[in-house]
Amino acid sequence: MPALELWHYPVLFLVALIAGTVDAIAGGGGLITVPALLNLGLPVPLVLGTNKFQSSFGSVSATRHFVQQKAVDLAECRLGIAMTLAGALLGAFAVQQIDSGLLGAMVPWMLAVILLYTIFRPAAGLKEHPPRLGRAAFFVCFGLGLGFYDGFFGPGVGSFWAIALVLLLGQNFGRATATTKVMNATSNVASLALFAAAGQVHYGAGLAMAAGQILGGRIGAGLVVTRGARFVRPIFMVMAAATLARLLWVQYR
Repeated sequence: MPALELWHYPVLFLVALIAGTVDAIAGGGGLITVPALLNLGLPVPLVLGTNKFQSSFGSVSATRHFVQQKAVDLAECRLGIAMTLAGALLGAFAVQQIDSGLLGAMVPWMLAVILLYTIFRPAAGLKEHPPRLGRAAFFVCFGLGLGFYDGFFGPGVGSFWAIALVLLLGQNFGRATATTKVMNATSNVASLALFAAAGQVHYGAGLAMAAGQILGGRIGAGLVVTRGARFVRPIFMVMAAATLARLLWVQYR
């Protein structure tokens, strides 16, 4: 396991604190944490496993706060949690068997559609509206589909969850963010189990970042609860745009 300098640990804590706060509000925390870990010179598989380790703490911390503040009801999410868990495990297995290049080429354009829709429908997600799809059907389809995607590839999954919840279940951005975090926590923990079993987690770096993620997740979730959908929407758009830009740069540079 590569050794880190002592000063790396407080820096990683601060990076994870910022990433955890941003991720709890609108997703995209990996845009901050993955480059930070890569810059330490860690091998890519170890970076991905360590990132899942620390981000799991942030997503669970945010989820716990959302549940405490009654922004999301876990009982209503049970089917979604089960389907997301199954999908994530299937995706994590499939990524070892299938080239993810095709999916990597498709995802930026899917994110671009979400971003354009949000820009040209300024009222989308600000208020709740009647659902367009039954809850059970929604969670079976999107739990399996997005759980698989998160285990297989991952970038932008929070944006896909949020916009699906807004469009099809009629949730506002605040409530959709809370529900998204429950599903993110599920797929993160499922993927982490496989990385840990393969020995691809740097626990020193991961624990320093986990402390920052726990605090950041709570801060971000608190902001969502107190500020509401109008606060979440522009941050969601910024993080979706940042994820899109990074994916396009990686794919087409």
